[in-house]
Amino acid sequence: MTNSDLSKLRDEIDQIDNQILDLLNQRAAVVVAVGKAKEVSEESTFYVPSREKAIYERLTRQNPGPFPNEAVSKVFREIISASLNMEMPMQVAFLGPQSTFTHMAAMLQFGLSAQLVPLKSIPAVFEEVERDRVQYGVVPVENSTEGVVNHTLDMFFDSELQMIAEIMLEISHNLLSKSGDIGQISKIVSHPQPLAQCRHWLETNMPDIPLLDVASTAAAAQMAAEDGSVAAIASHAAAIQYDLQVVKAKIEDNPHNFTRFLVIGKKTPENSGADKTSIMFSVKDEPGILYRMLEPFSKRQINLAKIESRPMKQKAWEYIFFLDLIGHVDDLEISAAIEELRGYCHFLKILGSYPIARNESLSGEKL
Repeated sequence: MTNSDLSKLRDEIDQIDNQILDLLNQRAAVVVAVGKAKEVSEESTFYVPSREKAIYERLTRQNPGPFPNEAVSKVFREIISASLNMEMPMQVAFLGPQSTFTHMAAMLQFGLSAQLVPLKSIPAVFEEVERDRVQYGVVPVENSTEGVVNHTLDMFFDSELQMIAEIMLEISHNLLSKSGDIGQISKIVSHPQPLAQCRHWLETNMPDIPLLDVASTAAAAQMAAEDGSVAAIASHAAAIQYDLQVVKAKIEDNPHNFTRFLVIGKKTPENSGADKTSIMFSVKDEPGILYRMLEPFSKRQINLAKIESRPMKQKAWEYIFFLDLIGHVDDLEISAAIEELRGYCHFLKILGSYPIARNESLSGEKL
């Protein structure tokens, strides 16, 4: 290929880029019109997870290539993020600090145009949303290796916030240090969850090195940056932010290690056609009650995705059940099953209906 041929191809790319820019601005003009129409109709919902999901699915389904589908989703996530910010600056609280996996989940869900606010605790995230200081919050709720995040589930007992979306994120842990030299490590620090998720690797490869729990993976990375004898278990993003070297990558015991995060807000999304509904309830203590609490779903052939129990703090030896089921609360069969279950309960609360998440890696690839 001659220099002239290469120059022509580059000119063609420039022309296409100009067309893309024109189309982005045409899309932005329509977004502005949508925002004005919402003001007239008093429609307050501007973030609609089901709408976003439908856009990603339609575009990836229609994509003929060679541009990869995972890149299509990433590009349009940022387009949608910027568009939403034009309608209303979006503020999202998350369990921080920056470079934690919750931070990455928030970026994957809301894009880089959203204002992401790191907070020190799960209750603080709930409070920011409840007091309308932010529109949404992102908190971890479950890991495929270590199970549920109990503190998140407990918050829903008193909170009126709804689950409005879920994020399924593949979690990969790295051993990081200032030098990258495994021989200089005398202590390993991380959040308790990553330490547990890497337990076997640590016992096999570094059995004599003491482990220390800290508040977050980002806090662990900061400690490693300040002390050459400390190694952190944290994300690749934390390595970049704190200028650390990767001693060993992908040290999680389970290669299919996913964490589920929840987006919390004040209004349940509309039915997307592929939803999950979460409820919490406490049943009356009587013979056969466990069977009867599942029967309303069984006889309607409703798929139960998860059932979890937590001790009720107000009463010893009584339990709260958390149930995830496939379907939207507006579906007739779903609402009928929940109402039948209510008759067996001391109390029952619908925590939200939201689109079923796809699994994503930290690179944004659909898995």
